[in-house]
Amino acid sequence: MEAVGDERAYLGVEQSLTGRRWDGPAPDLARAAEALAQQTGHPLALCAVLARAGVAPFDCDAYLEPKLRDLLPDPRRLHDMERAAARLLDAVARRERIAIFADYDVDGGASAALLIDWLRQMGRAATLYVPDRIDEGYGPNVPAMRALAAEHDLILCVDCGTLSHEPIAAARGADVVVLDHHLAGETLPEAFAVVNPNRQDEDSGLGHLCAAAVVFLALVEAGRQLRGTGAAGPDLMAMLDLVALATVADVAPLKGVNRALVRAGLHRMSMRDRPGLVALADAARLTRPPDAAALGFALGPRVNAGGRVGKADLGARLLATQDVDEAQAIAAQLDALNAERRAIEAGVRDAALAQAEARGLGGPLVWAAGEGWHPGVVGIVASRLKETAHRPALVIGLEGAEGKGSGRSVSGVDLGAAVQRLAAEGLLVKGGGHRMAAGLTVRRDRLEPAMERLAELLARQGAGAEHRAALRLDGMLMPRAATPELVEALETAGPFGAGAPAPRFAFPALAIRHARRVGEAHLKLDLDDGAGGRIGGIAFGAFESALGSRLESHGGARFHIAGRLEINHWQGRSRVELRVDDAAEAG
Repeated sequence: MEAVGDERAYLGVEQSLTGRRWDGPAPDLARAAEALAQQTGHPLALCAVLARAGVAPFDCDAYLEPKLRDLLPDPRRLHDMERAAARLLDAVARRERIAIFADYDVDGGASAALLIDWLRQMGRAATLYVPDRIDEGYGPNVPAMRALAAEHDLILCVDCGTLSHEPIAAARGADVVVLDHHLAGETLPEAFAVVNPNRQDEDSGLGHLCAAAVVFLALVEAGRQLRGTGAAGPDLMAMLDLVALATVADVAPLKGVNRALVRAGLHRMSMRDRPGLVALADAARLTRPPDAAALGFALGPRVNAGGRVGKADLGARLLATQDVDEAQAIAAQLDALNAERRAIEAGVRDAALAQAEARGLGGPLVWAAGEGWHPGVVGIVASRLKETAHRPALVIGLEGAEGKGSGRSVSGVDLGAAVQRLAAEGLLVKGGGHRMAAGLTVRRDRLEPAMERLAELLARQGAGAEHRAALRLDGMLMPRAATPELVEALETAGPFGAGAPAPRFAFPALAIRHARRVGEAHLKLDLDDGAGGRIGGIAFGAFESALGSRLESHGGARFHIAGRLEINHWQGRSRVELRVDDAAEAG
């Protein structure tokens, strides 16, 4: 059921302090929420979230307590899965030399760590190879694969390899198994097995899985085959923390089995029994067990920092290590690299935004290219441009005769397919990805025509269609209703993230009793409804728009405040706080 608001702006907010129209739940969703509340006894605010997710009354209990055993698909639905798992077990049984070629991002690192952990428990070690982002680029390359094949019997390519025809062909003397999720071409490389839910001949319906989830399913299938021989394999439930991290960091939609994987993985993570994740959480100064937001905004970026501006294999090594001292040392290094990455990103972001604004933000594609822009941050900057323009965005770093870029898309527009089409037409040196993200290499002298053609392909999918930026709201609350019990109830509908937005509510006509700037960009608020109801709020990044200055100098005016509820744990005390996303002056 689609959460499309009424034609009228919610609370009459046509243009908020951040320039957005507020859209509330459509009448049919509001009616569905009320019916759910009557039939289940759950709070109306929770039922609004369930109705938005299309949950029927008889499915509520299962949705609020998802069981992985009920949602986990049969791995054998994927082509080549039985063959891949059998080859892995054969390599273990024959004590063959095994190499893992992994992408340099969180998904690749977590996928590699899953295999390293599993093999360790099976009594085997593996060689880890992660290509350098700048020198080697994404995915297998001929020199690396040739060298690995000379020293190994089996090469496992994780989160990469589906389009690597020539590099895999160069791995003579070794079998290559690909465990990936990126969009495939019309033909597959001549590997021993290619397990990928986004193969063109796939009908499994599992294209939303990240690579780590594909690897996990391969290990599930390996465990099934082991049990068929009377043997037992490692405890796979203990590995779900890695799957959860990869799923969130790779922006996979948190629906169906992905939601169950993340939920189970977060529970496992709270046990603090993986040295790398414990050290990373401590380096990120997390004071409580991570939630999905912490995976996406605190842990994921630090794991990624190694591949972006440091040593490419740091993230995978951190996630795979069993040594506490090594974990702490790598986590500290990644934390420092992440700070360096933020500084580099800020410079590229400012330049890219200025260029994109000069070119115009109203078309089907927003893009920018600059000399020497670090390839490790162009994807993050593309995400910032996408958020600013509400359009697919692409950012390219130029060096010599070529440029390497990364793009991010919006809902309903398949960027990966468009980039792959562009590569097939010869306008790119290479390119690929998935619906929401893509990477490419383009010759400098073909940059303009390539971007024009990409914009044309995206426009055919509806990108750039005129629309106003909107803030989607699940309903209205008063401060007295924002209790810890309600927040806990709302969390049962989570985890929240890509494809499953966190619940957001409007609090009408609140007075600001106190406003205090925190740091350079944030604003702390004390809010009052005038009837004895009060709630504290925090607006992160408030001064990046008109939101911060207007609320800070409120002059006694009342405001409609929109945001997300959370529990703030501080110095042993817990209280409900509103994470402020937007505001508008009350009429």
